[in-house]
Amino acid sequence: MDLSTHKYLVDTEWLAEHLHKENLVVVEATSLLPNYFEDTVTEGIEKESGKESWEQDHISGSTYVGILEELSDTQDNQFMYGLPSAERFAAVMSRNGIGNDSAVVIYDRSTNMWAARLWWMLRVFGFDNAVVLDGGYTKWLEENRPVDCKVTTRVSTNFIPEFQPQLFADRNRVLEATVNANTCLINALTPEEFEGKPPQRYARSGRIPSSVNVPFTVTVNTDSQLYDDDISAMSTFKKVGASSAEEIICYCGGGIAACSTALVLARLGFDRVSVYDGSMTEWAADSVLPLESGTA
Repeated sequence: MDLSTHKYLVDTEWLAEHLHKENLVVVEATSLLPNYFEDTVTEGIEKESGKESWEQDHISGSTYVGILEELSDTQDNQFMYGLPSAERFAAVMSRNGIGNDSAVVIYDRSTNMWAARLWWMLRVFGFDNAVVLDGGYTKWLEENRPVDCKVTTRVSTNFIPEFQPQLFADRNRVLEATVNANTCLINALTPEEFEGKPPQRYARSGRIPSSVNVPFTVTVNTDSQLYDDDISAMSTFKKVGASSAEEIICYCGGGIAACSTALVLARLGFDRVSVYDGSMTEWAADSVLPLESGTA
């Protein structure tokens, strides 16, 4: 099943019609940051697995992949999540029945950013036949689509990774981008975080110099889990100069929301889009690296 014509998104109606198709793997990728918008975040960002919620109920036939517990390499807390090794990623995909000839639909229960994170990781390791469920679990439940608590046994496969370095940005590449007018650095955090306002979630507050702000709450409706329509989204990115850039690098706090931004950009046809995996977690921790604050 070739999913390329969907441009990285499918709706709930399509998934309901194709739910039991051969080679289609439906994956839940929910994780949680329960105190992210609470004052306690200054004491540290809490991270929780979404597996317990999946075990209680999920889209029928879906499997669960834990980004937090299975697919993160924090590098001794230098990264909030961090891309895992190719070997580790391949092992997780393989035991969940995802091979190089699979078709994959990914969803989560909040803002699609966890689903987008797995979508991005698949692309980084050479797999491009994956889409995110627009509206996620929110829309699926609203429409009374089939859910259950059954654990579907997947036949193991042999996922073969092929790293795509152009989709991955490290701190050195980002530092170069701060003085390159042809690169658009997009910060996907809230306007308050972009301006460096409290509460302080990372070692230092602020933004990477030359960044523009496109909050994840602009590209995704946080209540409905639906992405903004293509025309409106294109207008948003044009306003910040993304359409005239030769390259776009997306970042956020820990490389999660930025993946959702990267998905929207890829859907709109921008072909040189990468994600800064370390994002503010890594950048702010190094006092040598520059930060700006206040209104842009």
